Amino acid sequence: MKRFMLLLLLMSITATVCYAADTVLLSSLDLSSIRSTTGISRANKSCSGAPLSIAGRKFDHGVGSTGGSELRIDLNGNAAGFQAWVGIDDDVQKGIGCDGSVIFKLIADNKTIYESPLMTVGNAAQRIDVSLKGVKTLQVISDMGPDGPYCDHADWCDAQFTGVTGELKTLPFPKEEWTVLTPKPSPKPRINGARVFGVRPGHPVLYRIAATGDRPMIFNASGLPVGLKLDSSTGRISGSIAEKGAYTVTITVRNSLGTASRDLKIMVGDEIALTPPMGWNSAYCLSIGITDKSIRDATDALVASGLADHGYSYVGIDDGWSARRGDPDPKVNIEPRDAQGNILPDGKFPDMKALVDYIHSKGLLAQIYTSPGPTTCMGYEGSYQHEAQDAKQFADRGFDLLKYDFCSYGQIWKGNTREEMIRPYKLMGDLLKQQDRDIVFNLCEYGVQNVWEWGREIGGNSWRTSGDSGSRGWASMMAAAIAQANSGSDKYAGPGHWNDPDYLTFDTLTPNEQYTHMSLWCLLAAPLIYSNDVTTIDFKDQINAFRKGLLTNDEVIEVDQDPLGKQARIMTQDSQTQVWAKDMEDGSKAVGLVNLAQFPAEGKVIARWSDLGIMGPQRVRDLWRQQNLGVFKDEIVREVPCHGCLLLRLWPQGQTVKDAANGKR
Repeated sequence: MKRFMLLLLLMSITATVCYAADTVLLSSLDLSSIRSTTGISRANKSCSGAPLSIAGRKFDHGVGSTGGSELRIDLNGNAAGFQAWVGIDDDVQKGIGCDGSVIFKLIADNKTIYESPLMTVGNAAQRIDVSLKGVKTLQVISDMGPDGPYCDHADWCDAQFTGVTGELKTLPFPKEEWTVLTPKPSPKPRINGARVFGVRPGHPVLYRIAATGDRPMIFNASGLPVGLKLDSSTGRISGSIAEKGAYTVTITVRNSLGTASRDLKIMVGDEIALTPPMGWNSAYCLSIGITDKSIRDATDALVASGLADHGYSYVGIDDGWSARRGDPDPKVNIEPRDAQGNILPDGKFPDMKALVDYIHSKGLLAQIYTSPGPTTCMGYEGSYQHEAQDAKQFADRGFDLLKYDFCSYGQIWKGNTREEMIRPYKLMGDLLKQQDRDIVFNLCEYGVQNVWEWGREIGGNSWRTSGDSGSRGWASMMAAAIAQANSGSDKYAGPGHWNDPDYLTFDTLTPNEQYTHMSLWCLLAAPLIYSNDVTTIDFKDQINAFRKGLLTNDEVIEVDQDPLGKQARIMTQDSQTQVWAKDMEDGSKAVGLVNLAQFPAEGKVIARWSDLGIMGPQRVRDLWRQQNLGVFKDEIVREVPCHGCLLLRLWPQGQTVKDAANGKR
């Protein structure tokens, strides 16, 4: 009996030492409300189900989560502190090209109280020990690193709340409705898209007039320069212009319900891409699974869904079209070049020229992808030592845009210097200018060596300003936008030369966050290249109907396509709000009110005229809802949803407000 009582006493002492009565394990809470963009979370195991282990150190308790995950906990002041060890789980094998990268965060009542360094597999566990005195709501966040969601096995080991005096409850995320704010387009004609177009003398022109309204439509263009012709039934302008100059063409579109007219300025000279490119790219939705058929399907979808009627014109073939030595698929594992050194598509693309011709037959433009290195990012044939041949082949096949992705060039350069980074991009830029057609040049080197400072002078038309941000959640999307806004890159951007924060991807964002994503990209005058599945955009389900509204609001797109080409700046910000502003060609300002907070469901955001550099009463229009809000004297105050954005346009009260397409509002 004495031995039994002694055993009970020892067990009681042990329990008290390890986890005292006022201690609550994170793993003991209800984890079903964890929101994750990439996988599931588990109690006392890694997200893959393996025992918890960080850099060889084993743990019995904790939560295995994934990058892009978040748990909200209602503390209500009932916890004094929080401790944990965090890191990437050892079930990720280092050196296989998938090392994982996560930043661990704790946000208490909308204020960050802990943020780890970027952690990858093999890094020693980081200790967290923070006070939670008086905290009502805690967010436990595993943010994806710059390499995206791959292998982000994020562990919160021995995670516990101490000094607990009451109940701790996990909170469900507020439900957001898939509310389509964009009004349905009128059946009457409306002309959309860019109001200026650039081409070099003697080079082929293919311009599809973007217009909505009931079909059939009749298109007319007065003032077309010599060498161009218009197909009146399709609205496609083609041909070439021999002489430099500025030409104003009046476009008219007519259907059974009415007529719309608008001027198009055609600039023939050295500059192309006078507004940010718009279109679709295969990278995030298809990755290397692209085929001739999938690209044709995307081409058809851009037209059938009506996206092309709002200005989306590029069809992007990204990584995975050329050959890859050693690939298990015999269609891909072929010789990447012929006897003359010409690059060959793999067996999934039997006739690349015919594919480009098909894209052009729809009035759309074709984009191709390669790398200055020996191989692309996914190991396919690159352009190293074949740059001139490849540039000529791309032109001969009819491509209109080249994405040049750094990838394996880091294996052959002499080091990360500006000179070494410029070298391959200048070479290709010079070669593209020698071709007999315009090829828009996208420099994809992730903002290294401040590419915006030299991209224009070496022939770039757009350049990535940061790492991949697509399909990686709210934090990654906002980081890309804020980094571009704060880099000083705005003074280098403008017609023909655009800062590019990455593609439009909505699949890992809430409805509110998707509105913010689209709004900020338009304010930033960024290329609007959609990279989720475009073939489903016309489906009648709730999510695709929402996405279609998101992509086809012409007043929002007008902010992006404004001919002045100014990039927005963050005018004011605090821990929970931001106000962005962009100058427009007509003297108005596009203004974004962003709510960075996650609690409560809505928050107040104030835009003061003094902060925006304007004076006097302003007429204000809500661009997403396409509604006039009235005249405001010196500021506007609005409730904005959590992680949402209200996109406004402001005109001085006395200024006439005109719809860019069809007359007065």
